[in-house]
Amino acid sequence: MRTVTVVGASLSGLYAARELRAQGFDGRLVIVGDEPHRPYDRPPLSKDFLTGGADEDRLALTDAEETAELDAEWLLGVRARGLDARGRTVLLDGGRTVSTDGVVIATGASARRLPGDTLAGVHTLRTLDDARALRAELSRGPRRVVVIGGGFIGAETASSCAGLGHTVTVVEAAPLPLVPQLGAEMASVCATLHRRGGVDLVTGTGVAGLHGTVSVTGVELSDGRTLPADVVIVGIGAVPNTGWLAGSTLALHDGVLCDDGCATALPQVVAVGDVARVGGSRAEHWTSATEQPKVAVANLLAGRTVQSVRSVPYFWSDQYGARIQFAGRRQDGDTVRLAEGELADGAPAEGGFLALYERDGHATAVLSVDRPRPFMRARRELVRGARGENRPQPAAL
Repeated sequence: MRTVTVVGASLSGLYAARELRAQGFDGRLVIVGDEPHRPYDRPPLSKDFLTGGADEDRLALTDAEETAELDAEWLLGVRARGLDARGRTVLLDGGRTVSTDGVVIATGASARRLPGDTLAGVHTLRTLDDARALRAELSRGPRRVVVIGGGFIGAETASSCAGLGHTVTVVEAAPLPLVPQLGAEMASVCATLHRRGGVDLVTGTGVAGLHGTVSVTGVELSDGRTLPADVVIVGIGAVPNTGWLAGSTLALHDGVLCDDGCATALPQVVAVGDVARVGGSRAEHWTSATEQPKVAVANLLAGRTVQSVRSVPYFWSDQYGARIQFAGRRQDGDTVRLAEGELADGAPAEGGFLALYERDGHATAVLSVDRPRPFMRARRELVRGARGENRPQPAAL
């Protein structure tokens, strides 16, 4: 294999490039990115970067020394337009092409948008440029902020805005935020963090539209109410960036369909990160983006699937001064047991808590608020179980 092209200068794309060199690929390495920036860390965008606690230098995932060691051709600010797998060619903006022997698809996902969100004052928060624009607007003085969507990005952004002194309302169409991830019982507990942080939480109603002519002035809810707003942040999920692959023969369905080893049905084409649907599921989390490339590159270089992704899903979120951590695969019907800590009036008590999700006498997932050490112990047990290591759970759990 003489040339490998990584399409996507993302976190997963960078990790794939690192793995290619670490696993012995010494040929031509091309990295294509539609943003003009080298890979950067996205989690701080809704937290430290938004509040001014971190500058752009702290977001960088590479430095000059590593860039030199990778010995890659960086094509930044260049959008991929198609993949001709038969001719082993990546098609780029302006009719440019890259001939390649292998392809790593790491194009990530883009924020979902609302009709009318072209009004001034309406923002999404997915990219560095998004964060720059929102941070500049929030620096203009007190604002009435409405966050649409109570998922992790929405909650973290609401927390940051409240910390900056703005008046914040979160609108969530579901009865509670984070039910798909945490289940109703624990989602209810985590919802109390909004109120503890001085943020109004409006649930069980959607958004009918945005008010304003040039700039946004309000958010009309489906129940007829209108919330006044100077700033609206749309956090209603993301769409995998597969549009550029529409003319290829790759199977696409809410991402690029892959086997358990990140390999697609096309020879010498693998996918990683937010864009990849690996073994039937797509995970938009930092850990997936950093763990999948090792397996994907091994299979790419081998020319067949010789390894599988066996990681246990893990994510974390910082909200209102609390650290939420979750690992495992929760399913409806799992029971939840408070293993450490207490709840006070349905909210995390001082010192947080650790909760185990269980099915048929076995732990399937673990959730903690401000209990990092016990959480890591429980997470390790879940990982051992996923690897088939039949070790008993510690008595403390």
